[in-house]
Amino acid sequence: MTTLRARGAAVPPWTLAVAAMLAVQLGSALSVGVIAAIGAGGTAWLRLGIGGVIFLLVARPPLRSIARRDVLPLLGLGVTTGLQTVAFLGAIERVPLGTVVAIEFLGPLTVAALRSRTRQALIWPLTALAGVVLLTEPWVGAVDAGGIALAVLAAVGWGVYIVLTQQVGDRFSGVRALSLTVPVAALTAAVVGIPQAVGHITVAVLIASVGLALLLPVLPYTFEMLALRRMTPAAFGTLMALEPAIGVALGMLVLHQTPTPVQIVGIALVVIAGAAAQRGGRREGGLEQLQPEAGG
Repeated sequence: MTTLRARGAAVPPWTLAVAAMLAVQLGSALSVGVIAAIGAGGTAWLRLGIGGVIFLLVARPPLRSIARRDVLPLLGLGVTTGLQTVAFLGAIERVPLGTVVAIEFLGPLTVAALRSRTRQALIWPLTALAGVVLLTEPWVGAVDAGGIALAVLAAVGWGVYIVLTQQVGDRFSGVRALSLTVPVAALTAAVVGIPQAVGHITVAVLIASVGLALLLPVLPYTFEMLALRRMTPAAFGTLMALEPAIGVALGMLVLHQTPTPVQIVGIALVVIAGAAAQRGGRREGGLEQLQPEAGG
């Protein structure tokens, strides 16, 4: 265990966060075809369900080490993950991927600003909001209000997810907590996912869902858990400034969603706002400050 922790500490946390972003956005872009077959809720349920099974197989659930104070954060993280996933996939079904990611980014950016010790940082969520307005271009044609609302819900979920992930990651070593929270997320998504997916699940959909589950949640949730154990929510939220740009790039490459010049300016504002919101923020001590797990 000591050797594993030392190796984890040797990997810069920002590389884990960037790898997580790439996996999330590629998985999101590739999910569009499955969403068309079984709906956003069905896709979220299958991805989280398969991911939950994978985590249960590779990581022993730390049931004996769960204290009463851990129950609410674990359940909260699981439910938040499920709701966020359903909301995000529902949004990209209606709105271009880059726009949804930019709106969702308001969540971690707000976390970064609120955790900052300077009042100046509070201006950056407003800057990002201006960028989102340019992205949605409400003055051009009709705006999909439902898709925007789902993206906003995903933004709230992402902000809560960051805070709860750090709390859970500080309490449980490795990724064993994910063997608890991801199944809860799958059960949450099942409420809307099962009714959508029943009668539409094929062998091709199942095979695609296994691959998508690796891209999200298995790889990014693992990387984010490890990164957040060694970074503050502010620093993590700042690094996430890259995600809207990644979303636009993959939207162009995979989904052929080309942004207008005004929308490119909007993305630039969001990225600049995220980069300027908070600097530094590495958590001193990192893995060494974690409490040991019972039985492990």
